[in-house]
Order: sequence, then C-alpha cells, then structure tokens
Amino acid sequence: MKRKYLFILILLITFQISFSQKKPVAVIFDTDMGPDYDDVGAISILHTLADSGYVKILATVSSTKYEGVSAILNVFNTYFKRPEIPIGTPKWDASVLKDSQHWTDTLLVKYPHRIKKNSDVPDAVEVYRKILAFSPDSSVTIVTVGFLTNLANLLETKADQYSSLPGKELVRRKVKLLVSMAGSFPSGREFNIFIDSVASKKVFRNWPGNILFNGFEIGSKIKTGIPLIRNELIKNSPVKDVFRICIPQSFEDINGRMSWDEVAVLIAVKGYSPWFSIEEGKIIIEDDGSNKWNYNGSGHSYIVFSKTPGEIEELLNKLMMRQPE
Repeated sequence: MKRKYLFILILLITFQISFSQKKPVAVIFDTDMGPDYDDVGAISILHTLADSGYVKILATVSSTKYEGVSAILNVFNTYFKRPEIPIGTPKWDASVLKDSQHWTDTLLVKYPHRIKKNSDVPDAVEVYRKILAFSPDSSVTIVTVGFLTNLANLLETKADQYSSLPGKELVRRKVKLLVSMAGSFPSGREFNIFIDSVASKKVFRNWPGNILFNGFEIGSKIKTGIPLIRNELIKNSPVKDVFRICIPQSFEDINGRMSWDEVAVLIAVKGYSPWFSIEEGKIIIEDDGSNKWNYNGSGHSYIVFSKTPGEIEELLNKLMMRQPE
C-alpha cells in the first residue's frame, strides 16, 4: 500500500515539474509606439509575463520611424531589466507618426536608455531575418500591434548573410503564429490596416501561416490604466508616467485607455481561452483599407468575447501594475 502512495506521489511531482518547466513563448513584438499609448501597456505586460517565465522576448521593433522611437523602446526594455533586447526601426516605406501627447519627451529625459536615435539600431527587417534565422523551426510568435509595413517588407526579402531562404520561406519555416491587432470584425475600417493598406493587403494575402486577429471592437470595450495611476506604491515608473500624462488629455479616456494592444499580447502568450473564443475564415482587405470576412476561408481567425470586458480589464490592469524586481 505504501508503495502505491509513493508511486502516486512521484507521478504528481513529475507532473508538477514538467508543467512548471513549460517552454516560454518566443515573441517578436512589432509596435507603432508613440502615436498611441496602449502599446506601453502592451510592452509592460510582455515584460511582466517574461518575469513569470511565460515569455522570451526575442526583439522589439517599430513599424513607424519617428525620431526617438528606438530610444523609447530601449527605455522600457531597460526599465524592465532587459536592455540587451534587439531593437529595429524601418529605414524606408514607414509612416512617420508623431507623439501628439508628448509623453515620449518626458520619458527620454527622465529614464535611462543606451540607444539615443534610430540610426543606432538596424533596420527592422534585418532584425527579423537575423532572429528568425537563428530560431528553431516553428518556434516564433510575432505580435504586431501597429502597421504591417515590416512584415510586408520581410516577405519580399531575398537570401542574405543570415539565411539562404527568401522571406516568405523563412517565415513559413520559423514562425509558429502571427497575432495581429488589426481590422474590425466581421467588417469595418481600422487604423492599423488602412494607414498602410498596401502592406496590409500584401501580408494578409501571402502570409504562409496562421494569423489570429484581435479586432478594434475588442480593445475598445476594455479600459485600463486608472488603477495604475492611482497606485501610490508605484513610483518612478515610465508605464505609470505615460498613462498619468495621457489619460487626462482625452475625454474618451476618462475611464481608462482602450486596450487593443494589451489584449494582443495576452492572447499571443497565454492563448485566447478562457477569455475569448474564435471565428475562423479569412480576412479580405479592400482597396480603401477596409476589411471584411470570408467565413468559408481558412488560415485566419478573429477573437470574440467569452468573458466580460470587465473581467479581462481586471487581469490586464493587474499585469500592468507589476514592477520589475
């Protein structure tokens, strides 16, 4: 009898060890950080999940090239004790969107960062090719919460010093999943798609793998940031500073900022369940940058609510308030 209990105990311990040693999700984070600031909540959640062992952050790249975006990414990576994370910005065919709320100015003065300007970092597509080339097959999750410019350019690359594979084949071999905060479902016209609709159409027509969409209608119902700025225990935090500066500037943010990008990170790392379910099919991009959904297609899916927005909001706020150890 004692042997039986001992055997069961060994099985439980083995299961617990194997569960706790689950491989972290390898993520490349592609952002248009600066024009909006839900990207800040997203990168903070990404680092929080990395602190808990759920994520390995392979790179943080920008899909806009306003001067200062590379330094801002380095501010957050440095604050969260990962200053070595590779950063890239587009050198061509990118939208130059300015920070109209001027939170980037405050952070660049207040917080340490080794990278000072965009010329200090390589092209975002070069970062993609280098990271993917040295990654195991089917291991990388790409989270894009901005424009599809970098990914469109990646698909068109040719063999280089990092890989003999052209861009599309490199993606096919190395990328496990693309999670994209883009579109409005089942149809609509959303900012990230229409701002570079040519790139969006190119990516969503030719991407050689599965794409999971987090649409505008999801994040618009989830408001975050108020508990963060009210938390008096959190001091000297660039994340708190951004929400503290920006929330009062817009009446629509009185209950918190809409949280499109935070949701994208959550589902990329933890999966869409139990917070969401999915509709399968394929996105269609029109010439004017609007989108519609083909339910008879395959390879694409978009999330719909399974839990209430309030429940998801509570989780995201909690993740955003964690400070680096």
